[in-house]
Amino acid sequence: MSRPLSLALSFLLAITSTALAQNPVAKSRDEKVRGDKAKVEADGFWIYNDLNRGFAEAKKTGMPLIVVLRCIPCEQCVKLDDDLVDKDERLRPLLEKFVRVRVISANGLDLTLFQYDTDQSFAVFLLNADRTIYGRFGTRSDQRNWTDDVSIAGLAKALEGALALHQAYPANKAQLAAKTGPAPDFAAPEKYPKLATKYGSELNYEGNVVQSCIHCHQIGDAQRQFYREKGGEIPQHVLFQYPHPKALGLILDPQECATVLSVDANSPAERAGFRAGDIIQSLNGQPMLSLADVQWVLHHTSATGGNVTAAVVGPNKVRNVTLNLQSGWRKRDDIAWRVSSWELRRMGLGAMFVKPLTPAQRAEQKLPDTGMALRVEHVGQFAPHDIAKKAGVLKEDILISFNGRTDFTRETDLLAYALSEIPVGTKVPATFLRNGEKVTVELVTR
Repeated sequence: MSRPLSLALSFLLAITSTALAQNPVAKSRDEKVRGDKAKVEADGFWIYNDLNRGFAEAKKTGMPLIVVLRCIPCEQCVKLDDDLVDKDERLRPLLEKFVRVRVISANGLDLTLFQYDTDQSFAVFLLNADRTIYGRFGTRSDQRNWTDDVSIAGLAKALEGALALHQAYPANKAQLAAKTGPAPDFAAPEKYPKLATKYGSELNYEGNVVQSCIHCHQIGDAQRQFYREKGGEIPQHVLFQYPHPKALGLILDPQECATVLSVDANSPAERAGFRAGDIIQSLNGQPMLSLADVQWVLHHTSATGGNVTAAVVGPNKVRNVTLNLQSGWRKRDDIAWRVSSWELRRMGLGAMFVKPLTPAQRAEQKLPDTGMALRVEHVGQFAPHDIAKKAGVLKEDILISFNGRTDFTRETDLLAYALSEIPVGTKVPATFLRNGEKVTVELVTR
């Protein structure tokens, strides 16, 4: 396993170690990977890790494909995945109308076709045999609470929508063209420089299958490292990938297709005219099957701003709504929850993890109600994630100034500044409160 992945999973491994001590029959990571393969292949309902076979079967039968990208043994979204693989009664009759392919690693993945938010551990593509994408499903806006974003009921609605699009195909092919993205930086994950020397295009079931696996989030890590090494600055469309609509005040119902649950007051979504209960039929002309489809359109909207036009079904009528996005709109999103944020912290913050103080904690520290006050929750202990540690930063220090700036109230904002405005190799002064005293250290961006 790569060093960044090992560090990113440190908390999970600690929990796993405790569980193993309490439950001697708990499965190892290797057993989970091999067990998943044996279980799915024996059942025969899913094609296992063989996309070529899936496309050939779809072409032969005229059926659409469902391709599930699922990192094993990542525990996030495990309940959703189990319900899908074990053929939940709501899904079984729908799944039987698809050629079903399960992909459990990113090794050899065709990134010209499979473009998605790689900080997920569960992503679904709904496609035609000619590689036309009907839609995507699966997202997450929190490290653990995936139920705010996805559900079995929502997946069933997406499957129904894909079947309707498939029935209308190819008359709707032009509408679907933009669901396939532009050429990627590299055609497959193992082509990225960060991964090229460590991984091959296939899993090594004859050896250490776990260490041979490229996890989805490692693609994002490799992409950001590529831009960092190429020019120093990580562009906004790479740093703030697949913006969540809730950052724009648009809260979607995880039980439905692409349906508005609520709209935040004084948000871009409210100003655009979205209302609770609206069903988003299309965005920029693309049919919507899920929250992930909404994110796809947002992802391909310029960071400098632009209009996103929606056709929505409200009470008794269809109307057009235009979401006007201003320059810098992506920065409204939160990236601190992402697994890949650990690598971003190494690059920009010396590998320290910070969280905003609550109003009660501010009062306890005699700090004003506004301004920067970020408590250090964790400091990396091992190279190359030990920059802050070597500089003298301690857990529970309170960051109040970074490079002379005192206006960052979220870790996300601090990361964006460090990675887009401060050159690599810069010595950055950072001031902390420690036991009521100010302490200033120098952090070096990497």
